[in-house]
Amino acid sequence: MTRRRNVKIIATLGPSSDSPEMIRALWEAGADVFRLNMSHLDHPGLKRLHGAIRQVEAEVGRPIGILADLQGPKLRIGEMHDGAAMLENGDAFRLDMKKEPGTRERAPMPHPEIFDALMEGDALLLDDGKIRLRVTKKGKEFVDTEVLVGGRLTNRKGVSCPDTILPLKALTEKDRRDFDAALDLGVDWIALSFVQRPDDIAEARKIAQGRAAILGKIEKPQALNHLEEILEISDAIMVARGDLGVELPLEQVPGWQKRLTRAARRAGKPVVVATQMLESMISSPTPTRAEVSDVATAVFEGADAIMLSAESAAGQFPVEAVHMMSRVSQSVEADPTYPGIIYAQRTEPEATGADAISAAAHSVADTLNAAAIACWTNSGSTGLRAARERPLIPILVLTPIRETARRLTLVWGLHCVLTADAKDLDDMVERACGIALEESLAQPGERIVITAGVPLGTPGATNMLRIAFVDR
Repeated sequence: MTRRRNVKIIATLGPSSDSPEMIRALWEAGADVFRLNMSHLDHPGLKRLHGAIRQVEAEVGRPIGILADLQGPKLRIGEMHDGAAMLENGDAFRLDMKKEPGTRERAPMPHPEIFDALMEGDALLLDDGKIRLRVTKKGKEFVDTEVLVGGRLTNRKGVSCPDTILPLKALTEKDRRDFDAALDLGVDWIALSFVQRPDDIAEARKIAQGRAAILGKIEKPQALNHLEEILEISDAIMVARGDLGVELPLEQVPGWQKRLTRAARRAGKPVVVATQMLESMISSPTPTRAEVSDVATAVFEGADAIMLSAESAAGQFPVEAVHMMSRVSQSVEADPTYPGIIYAQRTEPEATGADAISAAAHSVADTLNAAAIACWTNSGSTGLRAARERPLIPILVLTPIRETARRLTLVWGLHCVLTADAKDLDDMVERACGIALEESLAQPGERIVITAGVPLGTPGATNMLRIAFVDR
């Protein structure tokens, strides 16, 4: 099956979608990558879902990406007396290390690292930002706060510190165990939560050692201050709008979504837009008009992938949600304003041979009205550079390495085909033309533009461009 859209769709698996039959139905509806949320999975469950996806992959004969999303540190208050307390605006409220259940005057917060990092005047957010506090005094094992925005505080609600860089690593002990289990199975992408600094990504890369690509989730304001360094060391990023919208003023999130998307494209790194894209489809067979516009905005911006979370994992209409996301994406990409918007965001190629060849392939394909661009690649870098150009014709990626094909399923516009490495230049051209014809990306008599690295099979050495006619 050849997708008739450039943006990719990530579907989260969960209770509503964790059978092989449902996974296949989601793939047929348009899912390109499946997300396994380690916040809700144990290792036997991870192994079962991984096996089910690979079973579907074998049945459909197309590469399918698997993304394991690590939970990251979870900061929470402790138990409350009678289960809840009402905090009023202007109240004094203490958070401390005592184990006694909380009241309207205080609550336990068993995270000494937070007390060390907070400063007077810093904000504290409880329960996904519904309750807002300001630190007025701090001690070694307590902070006194003023309640700026009150509300009903119940047991074990989450704590966020938007003004504070916490001395916490992105990987907890649970994450490390989950990381190892995911690597042993052979997942394609690892999504890293709670990223605050480039060192968090560097630590994950050291563990992965190239066995999986690393996707940094941008969900903390602190990460925005180190965006260029995080982009440089990540293989991809995610605009995690849910958590980002808790710690940033909500009105700033759309602007940051655009900035992050464009920064990733400049860097030639894939970017995923996630959270609440079709939220109402958890319980409704159709989305709201605002949600459709939200999905469309991400597609117009040139995001590599858009993601469904609870809609496909726990919703009543997982297949319909994927199908709707695919329909909206195809409609946007067929819109007459789409080419102009995508082209306006075009970034000048970097001063490298690979970028120069990719930019030239785009230009030649436009001039000749070519049917497709075909990229031979081992590492996947040639495909990434071609996608950065955002050509409005199909990009056929040919690779002998299964892991490369699976990883590139996340990337804008790439149609990946697993094939044996070319023997020589003639074989490379002939096979590219034949596969473009088989995959319905070109018709007899049409031209395709082919890029590759010579000597063949040399990673990251894209230095050749050929024009070829497709024969019968």
